[in-house]
Amino acid sequence: MIIKILMLVIFFAIMIGVGVYAHKQATDVNGFVLGGRSVGPWLTAFAYGTSYFSAVVFIGYAGQFGWKYGISSTWIGLGNAFLGSLLAWVVMGRRTRVMTHHLDAKTMPDFFGKRFQSQSLRIAAAAVAFIFLIPYTASLYKGLSTLFGLAFDIDYKWCVIGMALLTAVYVILGGYMATAINDFIQGLIMLGGIIAVIAAVIAGQGGFLSALNKLSQVPADPSVAAAPLKGMNGMFASFFGPDPLNLLGVIILTSLGTWGLPQMVGKFYSIKSEKAVKTGTVVSTVFAVVIAGGCYFLGGFGRLFDSPAIHSAKGIVYDSIVPQMLATLPDILIGIVVVLVLSASMSTLSSLVLTSSSTLTLDMLKITCMKKTDEKKTVFVMRVFIVIFIAVSVAIALNPDKVPYIAQLMGYSWGALAGAFLAPFLYGLFSKKTTKAAVWANFIWGVGITVVNMFPAIRFIQSPINCGAVAMVGGLIIVPIVSLFTPKLPSADVDQMFACYEEKVQVTKKMVLVEEDEEK
Repeated sequence: MIIKILMLVIFFAIMIGVGVYAHKQATDVNGFVLGGRSVGPWLTAFAYGTSYFSAVVFIGYAGQFGWKYGISSTWIGLGNAFLGSLLAWVVMGRRTRVMTHHLDAKTMPDFFGKRFQSQSLRIAAAAVAFIFLIPYTASLYKGLSTLFGLAFDIDYKWCVIGMALLTAVYVILGGYMATAINDFIQGLIMLGGIIAVIAAVIAGQGGFLSALNKLSQVPADPSVAAAPLKGMNGMFASFFGPDPLNLLGVIILTSLGTWGLPQMVGKFYSIKSEKAVKTGTVVSTVFAVVIAGGCYFLGGFGRLFDSPAIHSAKGIVYDSIVPQMLATLPDILIGIVVVLVLSASMSTLSSLVLTSSSTLTLDMLKITCMKKTDEKKTVFVMRVFIVIFIAVSVAIALNPDKVPYIAQLMGYSWGALAGAFLAPFLYGLFSKKTTKAAVWANFIWGVGITVVNMFPAIRFIQSPINCGAVAMVGGLIIVPIVSLFTPKLPSADVDQMFACYEEKVQVTKKMVLVEEDEEK
C-alpha cells in the first residue's frame, strides 16, 4: 500500500508541477487553447494518442468486447491505430492545420461558423459539443471505480473527486501546453505499463500458447455469437471471432469516430511544422498499436478469468472483467496499473474539459454576450467553465449504479459528436461545394438518431455502438447529397478560403525532388 500511495503522490506532484511551468504560456486565448500553435511533433503525437485512449478503453471497451469477441477484439485496436490514427493524420492533419490557421479558427464550432459563414451553425455546434462531451467524461470516472476498489480500500467517490481536482488544477494553470506536456509523460507511463501488465497476465496463464489453447476450448456464447456460430468451440480464439459484423461496427465507431471529435481534431490545430505532421503520424500510430492493440488483446482473454464477481442478476458486469483479470497480480504491478489507467484517464479528461470550456466560451458567449471582453477576461471565463464542466461530470459519475456501462456511455457521446461533425468537417476541408444546409442536415441526423436511440420504447438499433457507426457513415452520404440541391456559398468567398492550400512555399531538395529541366 505504501508503494502504491508513493507512486500516486509522485505522479500528482509531476502533473501539478507541469501546470505551474506552463502557466506563463497560458495568458491569452491562443496560448491557453492552442499552446500558441507551436507544439512540437512528439507532444502533439502523444497528446493525440493519450486523448484517444483512457479508462474507457482499458476497463470498459477491452473488458466488454474482449468478452464478446475473444482474441479477435484485437482488430479493434488495430483499427484504432491504422484508421483512427494513421489515416486521420494523413488525410486531415496538414489540411486542418492550414485551413484553421487561414480562417483563424480556434475550435471545431469556430471552423463551422467561419467556413460556412454562419454564426448559428457555430452556436449549435458548441451546444452539441458541450452536452455530449459530458457523458464521455462521466465514463472516464466510472472506468476508475472498480479499479480503485481493487487497489485501495477507500471510497470510490473520493477517487473521483481527487482526480477531478487534480485535473482542474493543472488545466486551469497551464491550459493546452500543460495538457500536452502531461500527456507526453502520461503516454510514456501507459506504454511501459501496458507491456508489463500483458506480460504478467499471460504468464499467469502459462504463457501465450497455453492461454490461447484454454480460450479455444470455450464454446461460443449464444448471447453474443452470430446465429451460424452459436455453440461452436474455438470461436473466441479465432481470427474474426463469434460475431464479425458487430465487431466491424465497433471498429468503425472507435476508429472513424476520432475524425469528428472536437478534442481529437483540435490537436491538428496546434501543429507547429511539417516535421510535426510526419513525426506525429508515425508516433501516434505506433502508440495506438501498442496501447489500443495491447488493451484489446489483453481483454480477449477475459473469459479465462470468469468468476462470480463479474456476474449479476442483470447479466455480465462488463466493467468488472479487466479488474478481475488484474486481481491476481503482485501489488507493485497493481500500482503500475492504477497509475497507467489514471494517466490515460486524466490525459483524456484534461482534453475534454479544455475543449468544452473553450467551445462554450469562444463559440457561444464570445459571440453573444461577451463581444467586447478582452483576452485576459476571456481566459478567466474559460477557467471558470472548466470548473463547472468538471463539477457536472463528477455529479453524474458519483451515481455509478445509475450510469450505463462504459461502452454504452461512450457510444452515445461519440455517436452524437462524430455523427454530427465528422462528415461536414471532412467535406469542409476538401470540397468547395459543401453547403450550409448540408451541415444543418447532418447535425440533425447525427444528434437525432443518437437521442432517439437512447429511449428503449422507440429504439431501432439495439446497440449504441452500432447506432454511432450508422450515424457516422450515414453522414458521409447525407452531406454530398444535400449539397447538390441547396444554395452554395458565394464562390469568391469559398475560393478565398481554399486559396490557403495553393500558397507557394520553399522546401529543400531533400524533401522534394524537381525535374532537371525545371532547374535550368
